[in-house]
Amino acid sequence: MALIPSKALHERAKHYEKDMVKFARDLVAIPSFPMQEGRLVKRIAAEMKKVGFDKIKVDKMGNIIGVVGKGKTKIMFDAHIDTVGVGDPKAWKWDPFKGKYEKGIIYGRGATDQKLSMVPMVYAGRIIKDLKLDGDYTVWMVGSCQEEDCDGLPLLHIIQKEKMKPDYVVITEPTNLKVYRGHRGRMEMKVVVKGKSCHASAPERGDNAVWKMSFIVQEITKLNERLKKDKFLGKGTVAVTKIECQTPSLNAVPDEATVYLDRRLTAGETLGSAVVEIKRLPSVKKFGGKVEVLQYEAISWTGLKVGQEKYFPTWVIPENHKLTKAMVAAATIALEKKPIVDKWTFSTNGVASMGRLKIPTIGFGPAHEIYAHQVDERMPVEHLRRAAVCYAAFPKILASK
Repeated sequence: MALIPSKALHERAKHYEKDMVKFARDLVAIPSFPMQEGRLVKRIAAEMKKVGFDKIKVDKMGNIIGVVGKGKTKIMFDAHIDTVGVGDPKAWKWDPFKGKYEKGIIYGRGATDQKLSMVPMVYAGRIIKDLKLDGDYTVWMVGSCQEEDCDGLPLLHIIQKEKMKPDYVVITEPTNLKVYRGHRGRMEMKVVVKGKSCHASAPERGDNAVWKMSFIVQEITKLNERLKKDKFLGKGTVAVTKIECQTPSLNAVPDEATVYLDRRLTAGETLGSAVVEIKRLPSVKKFGGKVEVLQYEAISWTGLKVGQEKYFPTWVIPENHKLTKAMVAAATIALEKKPIVDKWTFSTNGVASMGRLKIPTIGFGPAHEIYAHQVDERMPVEHLRRAAVCYAAFPKILASK
């Protein structure tokens, strides 16, 4: 660890604290819902230019990529810069786009999840240059789009369409400054059953699709008791998240019913196994239910049409992998103590890099995930500083292993 000037790293991060706070508040103040990230991309590009990135690129999908270095080993840091909506504006104690800053904490939509992770990523690039921590590596600092609608899609685009394949990936989703080495996968499905419509005054003349679906919903819920468990990742789950029906009127028997499912996949569970489990449910077989995996299609803010199957594979990287060890070492410098190693509860863009493409992936991010998507979303400034130290130290540590 002698190659890494720990004290100087912390001093540089503290030196840039005011700049990081201003940048962070600017990012919160720019709404960046999926397919609407263009203004935010321009603001990030301006900060990358200000701190001296070697190259700045906006790809065809609208993801922004800042480059530091020109060495052999390619390291991609990723923060998705889109956010969920605000929900009921009256539920917020403050304007979600004001960038409120009080007692060392920045509040607002996207503060936790997760566009403010771009702040330490950008300033890590500056610190690397300040302290001459360059080596035989190239860092790609990515601000990715549309993750909230389809996690993994932006990294698949960058790697497969833009032909920028990294050797390693760091996901900067919130970890509360812990090192996360994986999470359960997920997928979205629907089950459709048909019936026969008739006048509701004589329901016996028809075949009520909603009545059929009620049995399917009960069996899907019961299925949770039989799903696989994993010691590290936890248990697989399935939840009915939406139900709808097709009916000629409110005084007619429905002739079609649909339920939508969120399926979380633990180790050993796959798209195929999850679909078969639903198809084999007695009520699905009895009523001829059709099971489908959902598709995602959208138009990015750049006008590019994108899409993929809504299956997001489970992934875990071993605790003794060189990438995990390098991140633990960098996090130890940042925290001034050894970090906790754990996993995410939710899903990230790692479903693409590690889940689909098997590129070694690790996680370390500022903020606590419990605030994600909530009306009190927040980012401690201390987390921005410490994350900047970690991200600046990490590439050289990894390249030296």
